[in-house]
Amino acid sequence: MQKPIPCLSGGVREACDDTYEVHRPYDGSVVATVCRPGRRECGEAITRAAGACGEMADLPAYRRAEILSRLADAIHARREELARILVGEAGKPLKYAESEVMRAAATITVSAEEATRLEGEILPLDRDMAGDGRVGFLTRVPAGVVLGITPFNFPLNLACHKLGPAIAAGCPIILKPSSATPVATLLLGEMALGAGIPPAAISILPCTAVDAEWMAADPRIAVLSFTGSPQVGWHLKSSTAARHVSLELGGNAAVIVHSDAPLEYAAERIVQGGFSNSGQVCISTQRVLVHRPVYDHLCDMVTRRVKAFVTGDPADPATDIGPLISEGAAETAVKKIMDTVAGGADLCCGGTRDGRMVAPTVLGMVHGDAPACATELFAPAVALIPYETWGDALAIAADTPYGLQAGIFTNDMARIMEAVRRLPVGGLMVGDIPTFRTDAMPYGGTRLSGLGREGPRYAVREMTEEKLVVLNLHGLHGRCGGG
Repeated sequence: MQKPIPCLSGGVREACDDTYEVHRPYDGSVVATVCRPGRRECGEAITRAAGACGEMADLPAYRRAEILSRLADAIHARREELARILVGEAGKPLKYAESEVMRAAATITVSAEEATRLEGEILPLDRDMAGDGRVGFLTRVPAGVVLGITPFNFPLNLACHKLGPAIAAGCPIILKPSSATPVATLLLGEMALGAGIPPAAISILPCTAVDAEWMAADPRIAVLSFTGSPQVGWHLKSSTAARHVSLELGGNAAVIVHSDAPLEYAAERIVQGGFSNSGQVCISTQRVLVHRPVYDHLCDMVTRRVKAFVTGDPADPATDIGPLISEGAAETAVKKIMDTVAGGADLCCGGTRDGRMVAPTVLGMVHGDAPACATELFAPAVALIPYETWGDALAIAADTPYGLQAGIFTNDMARIMEAVRRLPVGGLMVGDIPTFRTDAMPYGGTRLSGLGREGPRYAVREMTEEKLVVLNLHGLHGRCGGG
C-alpha cells in the first residue's frame, strides 16, 4: 500500500489521520494517497506563519532572491518528474505539462528578480510652509501572512505565482492546492524547504474548502490570493479578515476577427487558444466573433484544424486533447454545448463525450447569449458568432458579467482604439487571442473576473504595504555627523 504523502504545516511534515486518494482523470487509477489536514494542522500552520513574519521581514533582499533562484533551479532539475505528476493528477497532455513546469521555473526566476526591486519614492514636502525643512519617502514593507488558494488547471505554475511573490515580498505563505491536484504543490513545498526558505514560513495544506474558508477568516491572515471560480472567490472576499485580497476568477473570453485580419494566422491562434490544456484555461478562447463577409472561410479553417486533433492518453506525446478534471465537468460542458445546438447553432464537429473525454468541438452560427457563451465553458470547444459591424462585435463581446481578457484581429487603428475604449477587460490582446499570457505581465480582470493583478511584480505590490517616513531636518540638526 502506498504511504500517504504528508502535508507541510509551517515546515513540519504532518501525517494526518484523514487521508484521500488522488486519481488520474484519464483512467481513474490512483496517483497518490495524500494526508488531508484538519483544523488542528491548519491552525498550527497559521500560528507558525505568524511567528515567522519577523524572520521573513528581516531577510535581506539578496537572501530572498538567492532562495528563489535555488528553487527555480530545483524545479528545472526535476522538470521531468514534475511533468509526469501533472500528466497524472491533472490529466494534462504531456506537451502542456512540460510547458507548465518551464513556466513555473520562469515565474520563480522573475520573483527572485522582483525581490531586489522593492523600490520606494522620494516625496518633497516643502510645497508649502508647513513642510519646510522636511522630506518624505515611501518604502514597501511585508503585509504579513499570505493565504494562497489555487485551482486544478495549473497546479504548479499558479502555486508559484503565489509562493514566489510572497517570498520576494518577505511574507510567510500558506498554500491550499486543489484537492484534485495537490501532489505537484506538495513537492514544490519540499523543494522550497530545500532552497532555504525558513521552515515556519511555508505550508502546503490540501484541506477541505470549509477549512480553507476557516483559515481565510482568521485575523492573522493579511493577504488572501485566490484563483478559482467567481462564486467561491467573491464569497471568500466577503468572509475573509485579510486586509489585501486578490482574486483571479476566469470568464468567457472573446476574440473578434474582422475582415481585414490575417485569417490563416487568426485561425491558427484561435485553435491554439481554444483547445490548449483541453480548454481548461481561465482565458481560453471561448467566443469567436467573426465579421460576416469572412465567416464561412474562417469557420472552415478552424473546423478543419480542430478535426485533426489527437484525443487520448495525456502521457502520449502525440496527444493534443486529454480528459477534463472530472466526469461532472465533462457532463456539464457537453450539456451546454448540446443546449446551444438545440437553440439553433450548427455543430461543426465534436459535441460528444466518453466519460471525462470531451470531443474537440466547434459550434457555428451561435447567438451571443447561448449556453456555450453565457458562462465559462472550461472545455475543448469554441463558439463562432457572426457579426455585421465592428460596433456590433464590441457590443456582443462586452455583453457579459466577466472581463478578464479579450483579443481582436484588425489592421485598422481606429477600430483598435475603439476596442481599447469600449471593451471592459483587464487585458486586451491586439492581433492575438485572449489566451496570450506571459508570466511577468500584469494579469487580472474587471467585473466578476477578479480583483487585483497577478504577475510577480504586481503580486508583490498586493503583498506589501506602503509606509511613509518623514525626516524633519530641523530635528536632526547637529545630530547627523560623525565625530
